Amino acid sequence: MLQYLLKKLGYAFLTLLGVVTVIFFLFTVLPGDPARMMLDQNEDPEQLAKVRAKYGFDQPILTQYAYYLNDLSLLSIHSNDTDNYTSLETGKYTATPLFTIGNKTLALKYPYLRESFQKTGKPVTQVIAETLPNTMVLAVSAITIAILIGVFLGIISAQMRDTWVDKTIQIVSTFGMSVPSFFSAILFAWLFGYVLHEYTNLNMTGSLYAMDDFGESVRIQWKNLILPALVLGIRPLAVVIQLMRNSLLEVYNQEYIRTARAKGLSSYKIIKNHALKNALNPVVTAVSGWFASMLAGAVFVEYIFGWNGLGKEIVDALNTLDLPIIMGAVLVIASLFVTINILVDFIYAWLDPKIKLE
Repeated sequence: MLQYLLKKLGYAFLTLLGVVTVIFFLFTVLPGDPARMMLDQNEDPEQLAKVRAKYGFDQPILTQYAYYLNDLSLLSIHSNDTDNYTSLETGKYTATPLFTIGNKTLALKYPYLRESFQKTGKPVTQVIAETLPNTMVLAVSAITIAILIGVFLGIISAQMRDTWVDKTIQIVSTFGMSVPSFFSAILFAWLFGYVLHEYTNLNMTGSLYAMDDFGESVRIQWKNLILPALVLGIRPLAVVIQLMRNSLLEVYNQEYIRTARAKGLSSYKIIKNHALKNALNPVVTAVSGWFASMLAGAVFVEYIFGWNGLGKEIVDALNTLDLPIIMGAVLVIASLFVTINILVDFIYAWLDPKIKLE
């Protein structure tokens, strides 16, 4: 098991290294001067030169890439020269020096995602820390809706195969998969937040936290979560229904299910004790993929509903070309993808002992 885990961690490291390389060179070759972006198009040559020197923008591209990897690394090398970008004296890092060799110091630190161009030097980690929890709440709520309702309707559909109930569920789920999230978001916001507002008491836009009428305290507005969670959960819900139905029908044809029926076990006990666990493998695959993609795909839903999450922050950063926030957000999402995929492999082993043996 330890060897398997180390192998997975190795693949994860190579994947993240590839993501870091792609996003760095992709955004580095974009037209525009990062120093000028940070100074809000300031044309003062002296100020521009200071910013370029401070952040290493005046160095060759490969040197800047090495700086970026050093920023992201937990174990990083720092210069003892206070004028160097990687100096511990610049105040960018909260690092613990381990030992010094010559003019270099090896230090242990958290990954440094640099500072926002537009938020007056605000650390990207702080921006992500303020918005990612909102996106996580939204994604977890949406995937919970998809799992609970999807598994239930999938079981009903399989139990009532080829009846009008089964066909109705299949038509609705197919429609749910085909409707884009941004269209569903606009439709739900207009219908439930505007037309039926008198009955639903739901708002067209709103985030998890809101100021009170006096602007003195922040309170949680759970009702603002309902519409975006439903919209974000529609497509994975439809997928879970289809997969659960088809997987359960396949399990029903297995020999041990026929044996259980021959023993006189009720349908409820057959599903609960024998069929359900074995039918969940494809559902786990779909749920893991959808949950990871929700963290990136919630962009349109968050923007339409005014939900202050990471997706909305990415859109705002794209509009202002705030490259550090974009790069940091993409890297965080990629890290979550990799982590979720590793966790799913262990869930497979729990659901199917044969996978564990392999």
